[in-house]
Amino acid sequence: MTERFFGNTAALLRRSLRHVTRSLDTVLTTAIMPIAMMLMFVYVFGGAISTEAGSYVNYLLPGILLITIASGIAYTALRLFNDVKSGIFERFQSMPIARSALLWAHVLTSLVANLISLVVVVGVALLMGFRSGAGVPEWLAVTGILILFTLALTWVAVIPGLTAKSADGAGAFSYPLIFLPFVSSAFVPTQTMPGPVRAFAENQPVTSIVNTVRALFTQQPVGTGIWTALAWCVGILVVAYLFAMVTYRRRIS
Repeated sequence: MTERFFGNTAALLRRSLRHVTRSLDTVLTTAIMPIAMMLMFVYVFGGAISTEAGSYVNYLLPGILLITIASGIAYTALRLFNDVKSGIFERFQSMPIARSALLWAHVLTSLVANLISLVVVVGVALLMGFRSGAGVPEWLAVTGILILFTLALTWVAVIPGLTAKSADGAGAFSYPLIFLPFVSSAFVPTQTMPGPVRAFAENQPVTSIVNTVRALFTQQPVGTGIWTALAWCVGILVVAYLFAMVTYRRRIS
């Protein structure tokens, strides 16, 4: 059973990746909006925002990376929605294929596509002056956190991908996720915010993740913040996975 699951997932992953490589514009489109935001905030607003990170692009990049992921998972929901509407689920159900392999193929495709987008965004940030003294362990830790965050949001995306009534509805769920970094420490220190807004900003998942990634980039102590960030990522991942699997079973039953 395990062998069949991995074999089926690998075959379906190759199928999904072929679709992505034939439409690389979706990967580039995912990166365009965060890059445009980064350009605007650094060159238009950056001079008016005071941070302790030196260059504002150094302060801004962690939040932009999370926005890149939130933008990318909209395409995951859309790809899954298209498979549902095309009847491919029913076709695969009649074949000797592990039932969850199709979902995992979409999830892993999302991970690959988002990692490509993140590399593009980091490349542009380097051209804009982003510099980090982080070593290999810190970069590996940042990569691990971003992968975990991507997997968590991707499983969230699976739910509207399975249940949406239209293509627009499948992608619309990502809008609040894209907005969430704006009410966090991603763009400005939370100390500058009014009381209720600050309370929300300091106790939502994006702030802990952004602060952890920023500390790793600048080689500052991460403290207990990294455990808070990991707890948010794992918690979202587990809850989203369970809801997605329940939704999937109902869909194919």
